[in-house]
Amino acid sequence: MKALVLFSGGVDSTTCLAMAIDKYGKDKVVALSISYGQKHVKEIEASDKIAEYYGVEHIFIDLSKIFEYSDCSLLTSSDKEIPKDTYENQLKGTGGLPVSTYVPFRNGLFLSSAAAIALSKDCDVIYYGAHGDDAAGNAYPDCSDEFNRAMGDAIYIGSGKQLRIYAPFVNKPKSDVVAEGLKLKVPYELTWSCYEGKDKPCGVCGTCIDRRKAFEANGIKES
Repeated sequence: MKALVLFSGGVDSTTCLAMAIDKYGKDKVVALSISYGQKHVKEIEASDKIAEYYGVEHIFIDLSKIFEYSDCSLLTSSDKEIPKDTYENQLKGTGGLPVSTYVPFRNGLFLSSAAAIALSKDCDVIYYGAHGDDAAGNAYPDCSDEFNRAMGDAIYIGSGKQLRIYAPFVNKPKSDVVAEGLKLKVPYELTWSCYEGKDKPCGVCGTCIDRRKAFEANGIKES
């Protein structure tokens, strides 16, 4: 068995990477990082450091051209400010639509690209770190269990039943992600979450808030 991990360099994907290595061994794991025109390019830098830490094969691809027409606030193509609030509060003003940092069908494109590479690299499974908090309230619909099952079916059928996807936290909160990672001694100090991508995390964007709460739920206060 061999696994490909969709790997951003953040908390969730790094935990998935550690889980795959723990199960299959580092020589049977491939990490795939994707640039999509995000403002927080520091996550790509983090992914390099973490892949080196674990000693796994690390593949990088650029899909930014696909997203350059989007006005998503997360992307360099947009002049919108990244919201400084919880996802729960952000959703109050969306009328049921996703939050402004939702990148159009991003996980669908990521998983499709990952499937093509995984088959070429003789992998049997794709790990990715979608979790229940991101899907709550339709904030990121491509992190939901419903989406995961649909993509899982499509990839399994489209690969000739050679490849499946595995999202271990799709129905769990981010605090569970951190709890699992702590058991596996994940080097969270190397990870990057902040949407701003500056020298230091802003501490007030949705993902910074979620990260802080997840660690605090596990009795840890990050410096």
